[in-house]
Amino acid sequence: MKLNSDHLRQLESYAITAAQKAGAYIARTRPCDIQHKEGGDCPAAQVLTEVDHQSQSLILEILNPTFSEYDLALLTEENEDDGSRLKKDYFWCIDPIDGTLPFIEGVPGYAVSIALVSRKGVPQIGVVFDPVEQNLYHAVRAQGVFRNHLPWKPNAGRQEASLQVFTDRSVLQKAWFLKANEVLEANVSGHGGAVMNAIWALEHPPACYFKFPKPGEGGGCLWDFAATACIYNESGAIASDMYGAPLDLNRPDSLFMNHRGILFATDSVLADKIRSL
Repeated sequence: MKLNSDHLRQLESYAITAAQKAGAYIARTRPCDIQHKEGGDCPAAQVLTEVDHQSQSLILEILNPTFSEYDLALLTEENEDDGSRLKKDYFWCIDPIDGTLPFIEGVPGYAVSIALVSRKGVPQIGVVFDPVEQNLYHAVRAQGVFRNHLPWKPNAGRQEASLQVFTDRSVLQKAWFLKANEVLEANVSGHGGAVMNAIWALEHPPACYFKFPKPGEGGGCLWDFAATACIYNESGAIASDMYGAPLDLNRPDSLFMNHRGILFATDSVLADKIRSL
């Protein structure tokens, strides 16, 4: 089924309702029953809580009617990949809590992330809800980006005095990151998950969030970047791999993004500078 602009707006409404309901639950809940899982290349990718599962259940409860009505597939962090994303025209791509470590620690940096992605890997809808600040970020392809339901132009606001780099805590002491920051001479923040790191960059231009390619598995997964990629695309900012190509958000061979890296930057000049590193 090919989706038109009216379909996408209807589906965005479902995603917004789901993200806010899950976010409200997360905001009033403390983590318990902390578990460990296989995969990933850092502690943040290897922990989950019962709250992750409950958040996912709330989201799927609301999105459930859309699967049959719009013939959609599903990819979500807490379920096994069933391969349906490679067969259907579109799939929901869900992270019920991105930034589980900040959530466990009780500090900002976690969010609900819901995206609709085409089989070609192009984000059509991006919805992010920050349970800490109660801010909603949402976008539909070719229909603009919104913050709390109001049109949003991130670069039109106040600019920071110096470059801001938001990154994962796991890379703060990596040799490649330290070398890169010597050139960038930026203020660095490293306590959020991938979703809020990208959002914070948009909130504090000029800013960026990036990871260089690497041979081993890791570098975040499809659900870490799908929603924010849509929001960046619609805001006029840059969401790409480290070679300047659009993010491949439906890799058939892996859920990880390590092969080409990721780059979120608030403007093209900054993006080119980072790629040159």
